[in-house]
Amino acid sequence: MSESNENVRPAASPEKDPSDWVTGDEPATGAQKSYLETLTRQTDEEVSEDLTKADASKKIDELKQS
Repeated sequence: MSESNENVRPAASPEKDPSDWVTGDEPATGAQKSYLETLTRQTDEEVSEDLTKADASKKIDELKQS
């Protein structure tokens, strides 16, 4: 009998530190900026418009922990 693929989960991909991203120094994406706006509405914090992808990711993680 062959095994069904329905119960097979793909291996979790290891999460890379944003500092190690190849594209980390590129400008933050529109999605990142939008999410940061949503997260900062609940705080008094302001976020710079010129964040990199890596910095935006770190800031998102930081705000989610708050």
